[in-house]
Order: sequence, then structure tokens, then C-alpha cells
Amino acid sequence: MKELIYYSFLESADLKKNFIEENKEYLYRVFSKVVERVKNGGKILLCGNGGSAADAQHIAAELVGRFLLDRKALPALAFTTDTSVLTAVGNDFGFDSVFERQVEALGNDGDVLIGISTSGNSENVVRAVLKAKEKGILTVGFLGKDGGKLKSLVDFPIVVKSFSTPRIQEVHITIGHVLCDFIEKSLFSD
Repeated sequence: MKELIYYSFLESADLKKNFIEENKEYLYRVFSKVVERVKNGGKILLCGNGGSAADAQHIAAELVGRFLLDRKALPALAFTTDTSVLTAVGNDFGFDSVFERQVEALGNDGDVLIGISTSGNSENVVRAVLKAKEKGILTVGFLGKDGGKLKSLVDFPIVVKSFSTPRIQEVHITIGHVLCDFIEKSLFSD
């Protein structure tokens, strides 16, 4: 069991190291596009299921509250937090529509949608992305495995090449934290 602990940490660290070595320039480009949208009045919308729902909420909280800097609140919303909307839409239209309907209601041209899916195939995230693209919303995917369906649908797929859901999620929240830091420093740092 000691080896399990040790190798789990090593596996996570190695995956993060390999990921950033392959994606440093790409992340800079993606994050710069997100900052541009926020600077021009856009908001960041986030969605995902399970642990990815928790990541969506976590990232939204860092932006609305603060990450490291005391600064004005930034417009961010996780589509996973309104249980009345989730249950009403799920009941009336089906679970595959729970994020799509919120994009339709709350998303605007100039916003950013971050869809988080470790498989890249979550149908409710796929449908949210398709609706976002109809509305002129920039789409970013925090994805895993081979990127799944979402890889070819989003404007910017960020794929963590692993088949271990926990390890993918660990990289996703690191990406989210670095994005929050990048946004804060871009908009509020001297």
C-alpha cells in the first residue's frame, strides 16, 4: 500500500510534466484568447459531470471570488450549481439538455464556454458546445483520453493524454488554476 501511494503521486507528477512540456505554447494561445474575451466584457461559462462538475464550480468560484489577487469580481458561472434548473430541464427535456438550455438562456456572443469531460464524449457537454458555437461563443474543452467527440467540436481542445480518470482530473484542475492565475495577472497585475 505504501507503493500505491508513492506511485500514484509519481504518476500524477509525470503526467503533469509531460502535459506541460507538450502544451506550453498552446496553453498560452488559448489562455490569451480567454483573457481577450473577458477583457471585452465576456463571461466564462463552465460545465461538466461528476468530478468535472466540481472542477467547473471550483474554477467559477476562483474567478467570481478571487484566486490570488484582491481585485474586482469576474463574470463566471458553472452550469452545475442550479439544482432547480438541472432537475426541471432534466425532467422536461432529458439530462442531455441540461447544459445546452443554459447556454441558450445565458450565453452571449463574446463569452467563453469551458466544457470539461474526461472522456471527451459527455453528450450534455457536446450539446452545450454545439449551442455555444451557434451563438458565437468561444469553446474550450478540458478533455482526456484521445479527446473524444469534443476534440473536433471545440475551438480549442486541451487534451490530457491518459486513460486514468483521476489523473486526468488532477491535470484539469491544475489547468484551471493556472488559467485563473493567468487571467488575474493579465487583467489586474502591474
